[in-house]
Amino acid sequence: TSAALALLGGSVAALVVWKWLGKKMVQKKMEEARKTRDEGMKKMAKAVQQFREQVPSVQRDAILSLPLLELTAKLQEGSLSPRTVLYTYLEKVSALEVTQQTNCLRHFIPECEEQLQEIEGHKEKGLLYGIPVSIKDHIGHKGQLATCGLVQFLGTPMEEDSVLVKVLKRQGAIPFAMTNVPQSLFSYTCSNPIFGQTLNPLDPQRSPGGSSGGEGALIAGGGSILGLGSDMGGSIRLPCSFCGLCGLKPTASRLRWVLPCPASPLGSRAVVVPCALGPMARDVDSLALCMKALLCQEMFQLDPTVPPIPFNEQVYSSSTPLRVGYYDTDGYFPLPPCMRRAVKETRSALQAAGHQLVLFSPPRVPYVMTELFMKTCFADGGRTWLDVFTGDIVDPGLKSQVNSCKIPRLVKKLLALLVKPLQFLLLLKLKDAAMISTCRSVKEMWNHHHQIQEYRAQFIALWKELQLDVVLCPVLGPAFTTGFPGKLLTAISSTMLYNVLDFPAGVVPVSKVTEADEEELKLYRGCCDDPWDRTLKQAVSGALGMPVAVQCVALPWQEELCLRFMKEVETLSHHQ
Repeated sequence: TSAALALLGGSVAALVVWKWLGKKMVQKKMEEARKTRDEGMKKMAKAVQQFREQVPSVQRDAILSLPLLELTAKLQEGSLSPRTVLYTYLEKVSALEVTQQTNCLRHFIPECEEQLQEIEGHKEKGLLYGIPVSIKDHIGHKGQLATCGLVQFLGTPMEEDSVLVKVLKRQGAIPFAMTNVPQSLFSYTCSNPIFGQTLNPLDPQRSPGGSSGGEGALIAGGGSILGLGSDMGGSIRLPCSFCGLCGLKPTASRLRWVLPCPASPLGSRAVVVPCALGPMARDVDSLALCMKALLCQEMFQLDPTVPPIPFNEQVYSSSTPLRVGYYDTDGYFPLPPCMRRAVKETRSALQAAGHQLVLFSPPRVPYVMTELFMKTCFADGGRTWLDVFTGDIVDPGLKSQVNSCKIPRLVKKLLALLVKPLQFLLLLKLKDAAMISTCRSVKEMWNHHHQIQEYRAQFIALWKELQLDVVLCPVLGPAFTTGFPGKLLTAISSTMLYNVLDFPAGVVPVSKVTEADEEELKLYRGCCDDPWDRTLKQAVSGALGMPVAVQCVALPWQEELCLRFMKEVETLSHHQ
Protein backbone atom coordinates (compact mmCIF):
# COMPACT_ATOMS: atom_id res chain seq x y z
CA THR A 1 0.00 0.00 0.00
CA SER A 2 2.79 2.38 0.95
CA ALA A 3 4.58 1.62 -2.31
CA ALA A 4 1.39 2.24 -4.30
CA LEU A 5 0.81 5.57 -2.52
CA ALA A 6 4.41 6.56 -3.12
CA LEU A 7 4.09 5.65 -6.79
CA LEU A 8 0.84 7.62 -7.07
CA GLY A 9 2.39 10.61 -5.30
CA GLY A 10 5.42 10.46 -7.59
CA SER A 11 3.20 10.31 -10.68
CA VAL A 12 1.16 13.33 -9.53
CA ALA A 13 4.34 15.27 -8.81
CA ALA A 14 5.76 14.35 -12.23
CA LEU A 15 2.54 15.49 -13.88
CA VAL A 16 2.62 18.81 -12.04
CA VAL A 17 6.26 19.37 -13.04
CA TRP A 18 5.51 18.39 -16.65
CA LYS A 19 2.63 20.88 -16.83
CA TRP A 20 4.77 23.59 -15.22
CA LEU A 21 7.57 23.00 -17.72
CA GLY A 22 5.08 23.04 -20.59
CA LYS A 23 3.64 26.35 -19.41
CA LYS A 24 7.14 27.80 -19.08
CA MET A 25 7.95 26.68 -22.64
CA VAL A 26 4.79 28.34 -23.96
CA GLN A 27 5.60 31.56 -22.12
CA LYS A 28 9.14 31.51 -23.50
CA LYS A 29 7.86 31.14 -27.08
CA MET A 30 5.44 34.03 -26.58
CA GLU A 31 8.19 36.24 -25.17
CA GLU A 32 10.42 35.42 -28.14
CA ALA A 33 7.60 36.28 -30.57
CA ARG A 34 7.03 39.64 -28.88
CA LYS A 35 10.76 40.33 -28.87
CA THR A 36 10.98 39.55 -32.60
CA ARG A 37 8.09 41.93 -33.28
CA ASP A 38 9.71 44.71 -31.23
CA GLU A 39 13.06 44.23 -32.96
CA GLY A 40 11.34 44.41 -36.35
CA MET A 41 9.68 47.67 -35.36
CA LYS A 42 13.03 49.13 -34.27
CA LYS A 43 14.65 48.15 -37.58
CA MET A 44 11.79 49.70 -39.53
CA ALA A 45 11.95 52.88 -37.43
CA LYS A 46 15.68 53.10 -38.20
CA ALA A 47 15.03 52.69 -41.93
CA VAL A 48 12.36 55.41 -41.77
CA GLN A 49 14.79 57.74 -39.97
CA GLN A 50 17.39 57.20 -42.68
CA PHE A 51 14.79 58.04 -45.33
CA ARG A 52 13.76 61.21 -43.48
CA GLU A 53 17.38 62.35 -43.37
CA GLN A 54 17.74 61.75 -47.11
CA VAL A 55 14.39 63.34 -48.03
CA PRO A 56 13.53 65.85 -45.28
CA SER A 57 10.94 67.79 -47.29
CA VAL A 58 8.21 65.12 -47.49
CA GLN A 59 4.71 66.51 -46.84
CA ARG A 60 3.77 63.69 -44.54
CA ASP A 61 0.30 64.84 -43.43
CA ALA A 62 -0.70 65.74 -46.98
CA ILE A 63 0.14 62.22 -48.19
CA LEU A 64 -1.63 60.51 -45.30
CA SER A 65 -4.79 62.56 -45.91
CA LEU A 66 -5.10 61.57 -49.58
CA PRO A 67 -7.96 59.15 -50.45
CA LEU A 68 -6.80 56.00 -52.22
CA LEU A 69 -7.98 57.08 -55.68
CA GLU A 70 -6.13 60.41 -55.45
CA LEU A 71 -3.01 58.73 -54.07
CA THR A 72 -3.10 56.18 -56.90
CA ALA A 73 -3.40 58.95 -59.49
CA LYS A 74 -0.37 60.78 -58.10
CA LEU A 75 1.67 57.58 -58.06
CA GLN A 76 0.65 56.71 -61.63
CA GLU A 77 1.53 60.18 -62.96
CA GLY A 78 4.81 60.26 -61.02
CA SER A 79 4.14 63.31 -58.83
CA LEU A 80 4.63 61.00 -55.82
CA SER A 81 7.07 58.10 -55.66
CA PRO A 82 6.27 54.67 -54.18
CA ARG A 83 9.28 55.08 -51.87
CA THR A 84 7.95 58.33 -50.42
CA VAL A 85 4.48 56.88 -49.87
CA LEU A 86 5.73 53.64 -48.32
CA TYR A 87 8.06 55.35 -45.87
CA THR A 88 5.39 57.89 -44.96
CA TYR A 89 3.05 55.09 -43.89
CA LEU A 90 5.88 53.15 -42.24
CA GLU A 91 6.70 56.27 -40.24
CA LYS A 92 3.08 56.66 -39.18
CA VAL A 93 3.13 53.12 -37.82
CA SER A 94 6.72 52.77 -36.59
CA ALA A 95 6.60 56.11 -34.75
CA LEU A 96 4.17 54.26 -32.43
CA GLU A 97 1.42 56.78 -33.13
CA VAL A 98 -0.92 53.94 -34.06
CA THR A 99 0.67 50.85 -32.55
CA GLN A 100 1.24 52.25 -29.05
CA GLN A 101 -2.34 53.44 -28.81
CA THR A 102 -4.00 50.35 -30.25
CA ASN A 103 -1.54 47.40 -30.32
CA CYS A 104 -2.87 46.54 -33.78
CA LEU A 105 0.36 45.43 -35.45
CA ARG A 106 1.52 41.82 -35.37
CA HIS A 107 4.65 42.35 -37.45
CA PHE A 108 6.19 44.56 -40.11
CA ILE A 109 6.94 42.77 -43.37
CA PRO A 110 10.64 43.49 -43.97
CA GLU A 111 10.34 42.17 -47.54
CA CYS A 112 8.32 45.31 -48.35
CA GLU A 113 11.62 47.03 -49.24
CA GLU A 114 12.38 44.25 -51.75
CA GLN A 115 8.91 44.67 -53.27
CA LEU A 116 9.52 48.43 -53.48
CA GLN A 117 12.72 47.85 -55.49
CA GLU A 118 10.89 45.31 -57.65
CA ILE A 119 8.11 47.70 -58.73
CA GLU A 120 10.51 50.61 -59.20
CA GLY A 121 12.20 48.53 -61.90
CA HIS A 122 8.97 47.82 -63.81
CA LYS A 123 7.85 49.89 -66.78
CA GLU A 124 4.21 48.77 -66.46
CA LYS A 125 2.32 50.12 -63.49
CA GLY A 126 -0.41 47.96 -61.98
CA LEU A 127 -3.69 49.33 -60.65
CA LEU A 128 -2.28 49.43 -57.11
CA TYR A 129 1.17 50.69 -58.10
CA GLY A 130 3.04 51.91 -55.03
CA ILE A 131 0.13 51.44 -52.60
CA PRO A 132 1.14 50.14 -49.14
CA VAL A 133 -1.28 47.38 -48.11
CA SER A 134 -1.74 45.76 -44.69
CA ILE A 135 -2.90 42.15 -44.41
CA LYS A 136 -4.51 40.07 -41.69
CA ASP A 137 -2.31 37.71 -39.66
CA HIS A 138 -3.30 34.47 -41.39
CA ILE A 139 -3.12 35.64 -45.03
CA GLY A 140 0.06 33.90 -46.17
CA HIS A 141 3.16 35.98 -46.97
CA LYS A 142 6.44 34.25 -47.75
CA GLY A 143 8.81 34.24 -44.78
CA GLN A 144 6.08 35.39 -42.36
CA LEU A 145 4.09 33.48 -39.77
CA ALA A 146 0.37 32.81 -39.92
CA THR A 147 -0.23 32.46 -36.18
CA CYS A 148 -4.01 32.71 -35.71
CA GLY A 149 -2.95 33.93 -32.26
CA LEU A 150 -1.75 30.44 -31.28
CA VAL A 151 1.65 29.43 -29.93
CA GLN A 152 1.79 26.20 -31.95
CA PHE A 153 2.08 28.22 -35.19
CA LEU A 154 4.95 30.46 -34.04
CA GLY A 155 7.77 28.37 -35.51
CA THR A 156 6.51 27.78 -39.05
CA PRO A 157 6.92 30.67 -41.52
CA MET A 158 5.10 30.47 -44.85
CA GLU A 159 7.15 28.99 -47.68
CA GLU A 160 5.48 31.06 -50.39
CA ASP A 161 3.06 33.94 -50.88
CA SER A 162 -0.63 33.14 -50.96
CA VAL A 163 -2.39 33.69 -54.29
CA LEU A 164 -3.91 36.90 -52.96
CA VAL A 165 -0.52 38.35 -52.01
CA LYS A 166 0.96 37.31 -55.37
CA VAL A 167 -1.80 39.18 -57.20
CA LEU A 168 -1.43 42.25 -54.97
CA LYS A 169 2.27 42.35 -55.77
CA ARG A 170 1.69 41.90 -59.52
CA GLN A 171 -0.65 44.89 -59.38
CA GLY A 172 2.16 46.95 -57.83
CA ALA A 173 0.94 46.94 -54.23
CA ILE A 174 3.44 46.72 -51.36
CA PRO A 175 2.31 44.51 -48.45
CA PHE A 176 4.04 46.14 -45.49
CA ALA A 177 2.35 45.01 -42.26
CA MET A 178 0.52 42.05 -40.75
CA THR A 179 -2.15 42.79 -38.19
CA ASN A 180 -3.35 41.27 -34.95
CA VAL A 181 -6.23 38.78 -34.59
CA PRO A 182 -8.14 37.05 -31.79
CA GLN A 183 -6.87 33.63 -30.73
CA SER A 184 -8.16 30.97 -33.18
CA LEU A 185 -9.98 33.72 -35.19
CA PHE A 186 -13.31 32.60 -33.71
CA SER A 187 -14.25 35.82 -31.94
CA TYR A 188 -15.25 39.37 -32.74
CA THR A 189 -12.95 40.82 -30.14
CA CYS A 190 -9.23 41.09 -30.98
CA SER A 191 -7.00 39.58 -28.33
CA ASN A 192 -4.59 36.67 -28.00
CA PRO A 193 -2.07 35.65 -25.32
CA ILE A 194 0.93 36.22 -27.62
CA PHE A 195 0.47 39.77 -28.87
CA GLY A 196 -2.22 40.99 -26.48
CA GLN A 197 -5.38 43.06 -26.80
CA THR A 198 -5.97 45.39 -29.74
CA LEU A 199 -7.93 48.56 -28.92
CA ASN A 200 -10.16 50.87 -30.92
CA PRO A 201 -8.25 54.00 -32.08
CA LEU A 202 -11.44 56.08 -31.78
CA ASP A 203 -11.83 55.11 -28.11
CA PRO A 204 -9.19 52.94 -26.41
CA GLN A 205 -11.80 51.73 -23.90
CA ARG A 206 -13.58 49.96 -26.74
CA SER A 207 -12.97 46.96 -28.98
CA PRO A 208 -12.08 47.37 -32.66
CA GLY A 209 -14.17 44.28 -33.42
CA GLY A 210 -12.87 41.08 -34.94
CA SER A 211 -11.58 38.89 -36.16
CA SER A 212 -10.01 41.40 -38.59
CA GLY A 213 -9.71 43.81 -35.66
CA GLY A 214 -6.02 44.61 -36.17
CA GLU A 215 -6.84 45.71 -39.72
CA GLY A 216 -9.74 47.83 -38.51
CA ALA A 217 -7.62 49.55 -35.86
CA LEU A 218 -4.64 50.17 -38.18
CA ILE A 219 -6.74 51.69 -40.99
CA ALA A 220 -8.96 53.74 -38.65
CA GLY A 221 -5.82 54.99 -36.90
CA GLY A 222 -4.40 56.24 -40.21
CA GLY A 223 -1.60 53.68 -40.39
CA SER A 224 -2.83 51.97 -43.56
CA ILE A 225 -4.88 53.10 -46.53
CA LEU A 226 -6.02 49.64 -47.68
CA GLY A 227 -6.23 46.33 -45.87
CA LEU A 228 -7.25 42.73 -46.54
CA GLY A 229 -9.29 40.81 -43.99
CA SER A 230 -11.39 37.66 -43.88
CA ASP A 231 -14.99 37.13 -42.83
CA MET A 232 -16.38 34.01 -41.14
CA GLY A 233 -19.42 35.49 -39.40
CA GLY A 234 -18.84 39.22 -39.69
CA SER A 235 -15.06 39.39 -39.29
CA ILE A 236 -14.65 42.17 -41.90
CA ARG A 237 -17.97 43.90 -41.35
CA LEU A 238 -17.90 44.11 -37.53
CA PRO A 239 -14.47 45.83 -37.32
CA CYS A 240 -15.65 48.25 -40.03
CA SER A 241 -18.81 48.97 -38.04
CA PHE A 242 -16.86 49.43 -34.79
CA CYS A 243 -14.09 51.56 -36.36
CA GLY A 244 -16.06 53.66 -38.87
CA LEU A 245 -14.69 52.05 -42.05
CA CYS A 246 -16.06 50.59 -45.27
CA GLY A 247 -15.62 46.87 -45.83
CA LEU A 248 -16.84 44.20 -48.24
CA LYS A 249 -17.39 40.48 -47.71
CA PRO A 250 -17.63 39.11 -51.25
CA THR A 251 -19.18 35.85 -52.36
CA ALA A 252 -16.61 33.44 -50.92
CA SER A 253 -15.32 32.05 -54.22
CA ARG A 254 -15.06 35.43 -55.97
CA LEU A 255 -11.54 35.83 -54.54
CA ARG A 256 -8.97 33.14 -53.83
CA TRP A 257 -9.49 31.89 -50.29
CA VAL A 258 -6.36 31.03 -48.32
CA LEU A 259 -6.30 27.57 -46.75
CA PRO A 260 -8.58 27.69 -43.71
CA CYS A 261 -6.71 28.29 -40.48
CA PRO A 262 -6.52 24.96 -38.61
CA ALA A 263 -7.45 26.95 -35.51
CA SER A 264 -10.83 27.94 -36.89
CA PRO A 265 -13.79 25.81 -35.80
CA LEU A 266 -15.02 26.17 -39.37
CA GLY A 267 -11.90 24.46 -40.70
CA SER A 268 -12.75 22.28 -43.68
CA ARG A 269 -16.43 23.01 -42.98
CA ALA A 270 -15.81 26.43 -44.56
CA VAL A 271 -17.31 24.91 -47.73
CA VAL A 272 -20.70 24.67 -45.98
CA VAL A 273 -20.68 28.16 -44.45
CA PRO A 274 -17.93 29.77 -46.53
CA CYS A 275 -15.27 32.15 -45.33
CA ALA A 276 -14.42 35.07 -47.60
CA LEU A 277 -11.49 37.38 -48.16
CA GLY A 278 -12.26 41.02 -48.75
CA PRO A 279 -10.99 44.62 -48.64
CA MET A 280 -11.27 47.19 -45.84
CA ALA A 281 -10.69 50.91 -46.39
CA ARG A 282 -11.83 54.46 -45.62
CA ASP A 283 -14.29 54.75 -48.52
CA VAL A 284 -16.23 52.63 -51.01
CA ASP A 285 -14.21 53.72 -54.07
CA SER A 286 -11.14 52.16 -52.42
CA LEU A 287 -12.95 48.83 -52.05
CA ALA A 288 -14.00 48.95 -55.70
CA LEU A 289 -10.45 49.70 -56.88
CA CYS A 290 -9.10 46.81 -54.80
CA MET A 291 -11.67 44.38 -56.20
CA LYS A 292 -10.96 45.60 -59.74
CA ALA A 293 -7.22 45.03 -59.18
CA LEU A 294 -7.69 41.54 -57.70
CA LEU A 295 -10.21 40.28 -60.26
CA CYS A 296 -7.63 40.08 -63.02
CA GLN A 297 -6.11 37.46 -65.32
CA GLU A 298 -3.28 36.77 -62.87
CA MET A 299 -5.83 35.72 -60.22
CA PHE A 300 -7.68 33.46 -62.66
CA GLN A 301 -4.45 31.87 -63.93
CA LEU A 302 -2.93 31.32 -60.49
CA ASP A 303 -6.09 29.67 -59.24
CA PRO A 304 -8.39 28.10 -61.85
CA THR A 305 -11.04 27.46 -59.16
CA VAL A 306 -11.78 31.21 -59.05
CA PRO A 307 -14.48 31.99 -61.66
CA PRO A 308 -12.91 34.19 -64.37
CA ILE A 309 -15.30 37.11 -63.86
CA PRO A 310 -13.50 40.47 -64.19
CA PHE A 311 -14.81 43.50 -62.29
CA ASN A 312 -17.86 45.00 -64.04
CA GLU A 313 -17.21 48.75 -64.03
CA GLN A 314 -20.48 49.44 -65.86
CA VAL A 315 -22.55 48.01 -63.00
CA TYR A 316 -20.53 49.88 -60.38
CA SER A 317 -20.85 53.19 -62.23
CA SER A 318 -24.57 52.83 -63.03
CA SER A 319 -27.07 55.40 -61.77
CA THR A 320 -30.24 53.39 -62.48
CA PRO A 321 -32.74 53.61 -59.57
CA LEU A 322 -32.70 50.50 -57.39
CA ARG A 323 -35.46 48.44 -55.81
CA VAL A 324 -34.25 48.14 -52.23
CA GLY A 325 -35.55 45.73 -49.61
CA TYR A 326 -35.04 46.91 -46.03
CA TYR A 327 -35.44 45.83 -42.42
CA ASP A 328 -34.18 47.25 -39.12
CA THR A 329 -34.40 44.08 -37.04
CA ASP A 330 -33.91 40.41 -37.88
CA GLY A 331 -36.27 39.16 -35.17
CA TYR A 332 -33.45 37.47 -33.27
CA PHE A 333 -31.21 39.92 -31.44
CA PRO A 334 -32.66 43.47 -31.27
CA LEU A 335 -29.88 45.99 -31.88
CA PRO A 336 -29.35 49.31 -30.06
CA PRO A 337 -31.58 52.26 -31.07
CA CYS A 338 -28.82 54.09 -32.97
CA MET A 339 -28.29 51.16 -35.37
CA ARG A 340 -32.01 50.98 -36.17
CA ARG A 341 -32.10 54.77 -36.57
CA ALA A 342 -29.29 54.50 -39.13
CA VAL A 343 -31.38 52.12 -41.27
CA LYS A 344 -34.49 54.33 -41.04
CA GLU A 345 -32.59 57.51 -41.98
CA THR A 346 -30.79 55.77 -44.84
CA ARG A 347 -34.10 54.34 -46.07
CA SER A 348 -35.62 57.85 -46.13
CA ALA A 349 -32.58 59.29 -47.95
CA LEU A 350 -32.70 56.53 -50.57
CA GLN A 351 -36.41 57.07 -51.10
CA ALA A 352 -35.90 60.82 -51.51
CA ALA A 353 -33.14 60.08 -54.07
CA GLY A 354 -35.59 58.18 -56.29
CA HIS A 355 -35.01 54.58 -55.23
CA GLN A 356 -37.92 52.23 -54.48
CA LEU A 357 -38.01 50.87 -50.92
CA VAL A 358 -39.78 47.61 -50.04
CA LEU A 359 -40.17 46.14 -46.55
CA PHE A 360 -38.35 42.80 -46.33
CA SER A 361 -38.36 40.25 -43.50
CA PRO A 362 -35.50 37.70 -43.50
CA PRO A 363 -37.08 34.32 -42.74
CA ARG A 364 -36.34 32.18 -39.66
CA VAL A 365 -33.17 33.90 -38.43
CA PRO A 366 -33.29 32.16 -34.99
CA TYR A 367 -33.33 28.80 -36.83
CA VAL A 368 -30.42 29.92 -39.02
CA MET A 369 -28.36 31.03 -36.05
CA THR A 370 -28.59 27.87 -33.97
CA GLU A 371 -29.51 25.08 -36.36
CA LEU A 372 -27.45 26.13 -39.39
CA PHE A 373 -24.55 28.39 -38.40
CA MET A 374 -23.67 27.10 -34.93
CA LYS A 375 -24.22 23.48 -35.89
CA THR A 376 -21.75 23.95 -38.76
CA CYS A 377 -19.15 25.43 -36.44
CA PHE A 378 -19.63 22.93 -33.64
CA ALA A 379 -20.88 19.84 -35.45
CA ASP A 380 -18.50 17.70 -33.39
CA GLY A 381 -19.35 19.47 -30.14
CA GLY A 382 -16.33 21.72 -30.54
CA ARG A 383 -13.74 18.95 -30.18
CA THR A 384 -11.75 19.96 -33.28
CA TRP A 385 -11.62 23.55 -32.04
CA LEU A 386 -10.57 22.49 -28.54
CA ASP A 387 -7.67 20.50 -29.99
CA VAL A 388 -5.91 23.67 -31.18
CA PHE A 389 -5.66 24.94 -27.59
CA THR A 390 -3.76 21.85 -26.44
CA GLY A 391 -0.63 23.03 -24.66
CA ASP A 392 -1.62 26.67 -25.18
CA ILE A 393 -2.86 29.41 -22.86
CA VAL A 394 -6.50 30.26 -23.55
CA ASP A 395 -7.25 33.96 -23.98
CA PRO A 396 -9.67 35.28 -21.31
CA GLY A 397 -12.11 36.41 -24.03
CA LEU A 398 -12.53 32.79 -25.19
CA LYS A 399 -12.66 31.00 -21.85
CA SER A 400 -16.46 30.84 -21.65
CA GLN A 401 -16.71 29.30 -25.14
CA VAL A 402 -13.87 26.86 -24.42
CA ASN A 403 -15.44 25.81 -21.12
CA SER A 404 -18.80 25.30 -22.84
CA CYS A 405 -17.19 22.96 -25.37
CA LYS A 406 -15.59 20.96 -22.56
CA ILE A 407 -18.96 19.99 -21.12
CA PRO A 408 -19.27 16.17 -21.43
CA ARG A 409 -21.41 14.99 -24.35
CA LEU A 410 -24.00 13.32 -22.07
CA VAL A 411 -24.48 16.58 -20.15
CA LYS A 412 -24.81 18.48 -23.46
CA LYS A 413 -27.55 16.08 -24.58
CA LEU A 414 -29.44 16.60 -21.31
CA LEU A 415 -29.05 20.36 -21.62
CA ALA A 416 -30.27 20.22 -25.21
CA LEU A 417 -33.43 18.40 -24.08
CA LEU A 418 -34.03 20.97 -21.34
CA VAL A 419 -33.32 23.99 -23.54
CA LYS A 420 -35.30 22.90 -26.63
CA PRO A 421 -38.80 23.70 -25.27
CA LEU A 422 -37.56 27.15 -24.21
CA GLN A 423 -35.68 28.03 -27.38
CA PHE A 424 -38.24 30.27 -29.00
CA LEU A 425 -39.25 31.78 -25.69
CA LEU A 426 -35.65 32.87 -25.19
CA LEU A 427 -35.21 33.65 -28.89
CA LEU A 428 -32.40 31.10 -28.79
CA LYS A 429 -30.01 33.62 -27.26
CA LEU A 430 -28.77 31.22 -24.61
CA LYS A 431 -25.03 31.64 -24.95
CA ASP A 432 -24.10 28.04 -24.29
CA ALA A 433 -26.92 26.60 -26.42
CA ALA A 434 -24.65 27.26 -29.38
CA MET A 435 -22.25 24.70 -28.00
CA ILE A 436 -24.99 22.09 -27.68
CA SER A 437 -25.84 21.96 -31.41
CA THR A 438 -24.05 18.93 -32.81
CA CYS A 439 -24.38 16.43 -35.65
CA ARG A 440 -24.51 12.94 -34.19
CA SER A 441 -23.97 10.96 -37.38
CA VAL A 442 -22.76 11.26 -40.97
CA LYS A 443 -26.38 11.04 -42.13
CA GLU A 444 -27.31 13.94 -39.85
CA MET A 445 -24.38 15.94 -41.25
CA TRP A 446 -25.55 15.38 -44.85
CA ASN A 447 -29.06 16.38 -43.80
CA HIS A 448 -27.61 19.52 -42.20
CA HIS A 449 -25.88 20.44 -45.48
CA HIS A 450 -29.19 19.92 -47.29
CA GLN A 451 -30.99 22.20 -44.81
CA ILE A 452 -28.54 25.01 -45.58
CA GLN A 453 -29.14 24.63 -49.31
CA GLU A 454 -32.90 24.59 -48.72
CA TYR A 455 -32.72 27.78 -46.69
CA ARG A 456 -30.65 29.55 -49.35
CA ALA A 457 -33.22 28.57 -51.99
CA GLN A 458 -36.07 29.83 -49.79
CA PHE A 459 -34.31 33.14 -49.16
CA ILE A 460 -33.54 33.72 -52.85
CA ALA A 461 -37.15 32.84 -53.79
CA LEU A 462 -38.45 35.48 -51.36
CA TRP A 463 -35.93 38.02 -52.72
CA LYS A 464 -37.04 37.36 -56.30
CA GLU A 465 -40.72 37.39 -55.39
CA LEU A 466 -40.25 40.98 -54.17
CA GLN A 467 -38.12 41.77 -57.27
CA LEU A 468 -35.33 43.22 -55.16
CA ASP A 469 -31.99 44.46 -56.45
CA VAL A 470 -30.34 44.88 -53.05
CA VAL A 471 -31.16 44.89 -49.32
CA LEU A 472 -30.47 47.51 -46.65
CA CYS A 473 -30.23 46.19 -43.09
CA PRO A 474 -28.54 46.81 -39.74
CA VAL A 475 -25.13 45.67 -38.55
CA LEU A 476 -24.03 45.11 -34.95
CA GLY A 477 -22.68 48.23 -33.29
CA PRO A 478 -21.64 50.71 -32.06
CA ALA A 479 -18.25 49.54 -30.78
CA PHE A 480 -18.50 47.39 -27.65
CA THR A 481 -16.57 48.20 -24.50
CA THR A 482 -13.53 45.89 -24.32
CA GLY A 483 -14.38 42.51 -22.83
CA PHE A 484 -18.01 42.39 -23.93
CA PRO A 485 -17.79 40.63 -27.33
CA GLY A 486 -16.90 37.34 -25.60
CA LYS A 487 -20.10 37.57 -23.56
CA LEU A 488 -22.38 38.05 -26.58
CA LEU A 489 -21.34 35.52 -29.21
CA THR A 490 -24.86 35.17 -30.58
CA ALA A 491 -25.29 38.94 -31.11
CA ILE A 492 -23.68 38.57 -34.56
CA SER A 493 -26.86 37.37 -36.27
CA SER A 494 -27.00 40.53 -38.44
CA THR A 495 -23.75 39.61 -40.20
CA MET A 496 -23.70 35.83 -39.76
CA LEU A 497 -26.85 35.44 -41.85
CA TYR A 498 -25.01 36.44 -45.02
CA ASN A 499 -22.17 34.00 -44.37
CA VAL A 500 -24.69 31.16 -44.28
CA LEU A 501 -26.27 32.51 -47.48
CA ASP A 502 -22.89 33.33 -49.07
CA PHE A 503 -24.20 36.70 -50.30
CA PRO A 504 -21.89 39.68 -50.84
CA ALA A 505 -22.41 42.14 -47.99
CA GLY A 506 -20.71 45.39 -47.10
CA VAL A 507 -20.71 47.95 -44.31
CA VAL A 508 -20.82 51.74 -44.67
CA PRO A 509 -20.64 54.28 -41.79
CA VAL A 510 -23.53 56.74 -42.08
CA SER A 511 -23.79 58.52 -38.74
CA LYS A 512 -22.48 58.79 -35.19
CA VAL A 513 -24.01 58.05 -31.79
CA THR A 514 -25.90 61.10 -30.57
CA GLU A 515 -27.04 62.20 -27.12
CA ALA A 516 -30.59 61.35 -28.19
CA ASP A 517 -29.41 57.80 -28.98
CA GLU A 518 -27.88 57.53 -25.52
CA GLU A 519 -31.12 58.68 -23.92
CA GLU A 520 -33.13 56.18 -25.97
CA LEU A 521 -30.69 53.42 -25.02
CA LYS A 522 -31.68 53.90 -21.38
CA LEU A 523 -35.15 52.64 -22.36
CA TYR A 524 -33.79 49.69 -24.39
CA ARG A 525 -35.28 46.36 -23.32
CA GLY A 526 -34.33 44.19 -26.29
CA CYS A 527 -36.87 41.44 -26.77
CA CYS A 528 -37.32 40.21 -23.19
CA ASP A 529 -35.09 42.45 -21.02
CA ASP A 530 -33.18 39.25 -20.24
CA PRO A 531 -29.50 39.03 -19.14
CA TRP A 532 -28.30 39.09 -22.79
CA ASP A 533 -30.31 42.22 -23.58
CA ARG A 534 -28.95 43.91 -20.47
CA THR A 535 -25.40 42.86 -21.35
CA LEU A 536 -25.76 44.35 -24.84
CA LYS A 537 -27.01 47.59 -23.28
CA GLN A 538 -23.93 47.72 -21.05
CA ALA A 539 -21.62 46.87 -23.96
CA VAL A 540 -22.68 49.86 -26.10
CA SER A 541 -23.54 52.49 -23.50
CA GLY A 542 -21.39 55.62 -23.36
CA ALA A 543 -20.52 55.45 -27.07
CA LEU A 544 -21.32 59.10 -27.80
CA GLY A 545 -19.64 60.14 -31.07
CA MET A 546 -18.73 56.60 -32.12
CA PRO A 547 -19.51 55.49 -35.72
CA VAL A 548 -22.90 54.09 -36.68
CA ALA A 549 -23.08 51.96 -39.83
CA VAL A 550 -25.54 50.09 -42.04
CA GLN A 551 -25.17 46.88 -44.03
CA CYS A 552 -25.75 46.58 -47.80
CA VAL A 553 -26.41 43.18 -49.42
CA ALA A 554 -26.73 41.79 -52.96
CA LEU A 555 -27.24 38.35 -54.48
CA PRO A 556 -24.25 36.00 -55.00
CA TRP A 557 -21.65 37.09 -57.59
CA GLN A 558 -23.04 40.64 -57.63
CA GLU A 559 -20.22 42.39 -55.75
CA GLU A 560 -20.26 45.30 -58.19
CA LEU A 561 -23.97 45.92 -57.48
CA CYS A 562 -23.35 45.65 -53.75
CA LEU A 563 -20.52 48.20 -54.03
CA ARG A 564 -22.63 50.48 -56.23
CA PHE A 565 -25.37 50.42 -53.56
CA MET A 566 -22.78 51.06 -50.83
CA LYS A 567 -21.47 54.04 -52.82
CA GLU A 568 -25.00 55.44 -53.10
CA VAL A 569 -25.49 55.09 -49.33
CA GLU A 570 -22.11 56.69 -48.65
CA THR A 571 -22.86 59.65 -50.94
CA LEU A 572 -26.29 60.26 -49.39
CA SER A 573 -24.90 60.05 -45.85
CA HIS A 574 -22.26 62.68 -46.73
CA HIS A 575 -25.01 64.96 -48.09
CA GLN A 576 -26.95 64.55 -44.85
